Amino acid sequence: MADNSVDDVVSGEIWNQFCDELKAAGQQILRAEAPDDAFNRAEGWRYLTRLTRIGLDMFMECSDRDFPTFYRPSHETAKIGADNPDNIYLRAEINGMHDYRISGSRGTVAYLGFIAIAGGYEEADGNMRSVASLDSHSGLEVNADGTVEVILSRHPQPGNWLKITEDTVAVLARETFLDRNTEVFADLRIERLASGGVKPAPLQASQLAANLRNTAAFVKGTATLFADWAQGFKDQPNTLPAADQAYCQKLGGDPNIFYYHGYFNLADDEALLIEVDEIPQCDNWNFQLNNYWMESLEYRYVQIHLNKHTAQYRRDGGVSIVVGATDPGCVNWLDTTGHREGTMSFRWIGASDHPHPRCRVVKSKELAQLLTA
Repeated sequence: MADNSVDDVVSGEIWNQFCDELKAAGQQILRAEAPDDAFNRAEGWRYLTRLTRIGLDMFMECSDRDFPTFYRPSHETAKIGADNPDNIYLRAEINGMHDYRISGSRGTVAYLGFIAIAGGYEEADGNMRSVASLDSHSGLEVNADGTVEVILSRHPQPGNWLKITEDTVAVLARETFLDRNTEVFADLRIERLASGGVKPAPLQASQLAANLRNTAAFVKGTATLFADWAQGFKDQPNTLPAADQAYCQKLGGDPNIFYYHGYFNLADDEALLIEVDEIPQCDNWNFQLNNYWMESLEYRYVQIHLNKHTAQYRRDGGVSIVVGATDPGCVNWLDTTGHREGTMSFRWIGASDHPHPRCRVVKSKELAQLLTA
């Protein structure tokens, strides 16, 4: 098939195609099983605008693999797939045939990890598999002055080495806080090694066409993937079953994390009580609330998640978490922020064991008695 990209750019057809693909992505918001009230629909349309912003960063603004730069593929106002409120995510697009260096200050975040990635949500199979990982849990070396350096290459290197393969397309960094109010984030940059003095090339029409097509495919693919997830979670409401860990890794999950995903659906006078009776040795754990579209709720201003540091523990060392629409006057209450239904996630990070959280729906007025029993 002939490539008409240049003609499509000149005629404006590429823009028509881009807008048509974005319009088609809207069918994910209108799926029969998705909530159809005005509140959830409004969040759904906003979600698509956020995915578009992320896609444009990924494929339009930060796609030069000879001159990579870190950008944030999920953050406070653009969210994907149960984004962790304790994380700062950084991503850079790279070419697995080249070598790269990541360098900068380590900061004081509790966990710093790097994953080399192949594939993406814009592709037909939707997989974004982890090629290799390196992190503070498994021996990331930090210099005496607090700086860190990581070499990305296909062949082993001394010091911090992140293996990449020919099909590697990106590197993802996770910076995980226990307390955002006191910890200092890692300030990182990335550069291609042995670039030979090459400078960025002017924008080509064919590249512009590819960038727009990839952006639209990313929006549609991401929206479809996580709408499928939410549909599946609805089958077991108000529970937190263990996720398929291998599948999570195929979608860019951290190999040090054991994931749980679920769906809450609560009446106005109900709360979800989540209990873990034994906390294993771990780098961290956290629990969070998300909307139907698997975006974390507004964590900047509202308490919608807890972790190892911020939770208050029972006298027996376990933890009880309460999810509900109104404050029941107990510790570890998480606000559903107007959502009667949505998704939720629990993570063990670098844990020696993975005890499963227990969930039960209770009447809000009964909580005080249950929590003091």
